[in-house]
Amino acid sequence: MLLSIKSWLFETPSKDCMASYAKSGENRYLEQLIALYSNDLYHYLVTQSNTHLAYDVSQQTWLKVIEKRHLYQAQTTPKAWLFKLARNTLIDEYRKQQHFVEFDENTYLAAQNDKSENDLTSRDSHIGSSNISYDAFDAALKQLSFVQREAITLQQEGFSLTDIELITQSSLETIKTRLRYAKQNLKRLLGANNEQA
Repeated sequence: MLLSIKSWLFETPSKDCMASYAKSGENRYLEQLIALYSNDLYHYLVTQSNTHLAYDVSQQTWLKVIEKRHLYQAQTTPKAWLFKLARNTLIDEYRKQQHFVEFDENTYLAAQNDKSENDLTSRDSHIGSSNISYDAFDAALKQLSFVQREAITLQQEGFSLTDIELITQSSLETIKTRLRYAKQNLKRLLGANNEQA
């Protein structure tokens, strides 16, 4: 009974509210989008920047949703489209601040290949048996390159490789490589933190 009253009084957000908003521009659909995705969007942005910039970019992203709603295509998941807008906005902000530097993937990967595989595998077994705090994981995540941190964060948000490819506008192989190195680097960093404790 209570659920039926609640659904009668309050409109529950639906996953297709982006398509409805793109067609109609009605504020109720925008409110549903914000209710569905604002927390996830902010979490993604704060892992890629800081709290102040994440808040600003989040607000700018919602303004872009209003301005660019007609560009949304229904075959794209609403969350992936929204995150793509947010990512582009964040990169624009970094460029304005002259803060964002695109990493040369080949140079970075060559440096990673120089690390001993034995070192990584010995740390793997050590990490599996330990309890890692959120703060330790967050600190290790912040030490990753922008593109690796982004790939692992998007995967943690539940995006498929295809969605991550769309959001980052990178090839599938590049995404897989970034994820592999991100995981290896996290294991190495968290293993070093656990050895110090």
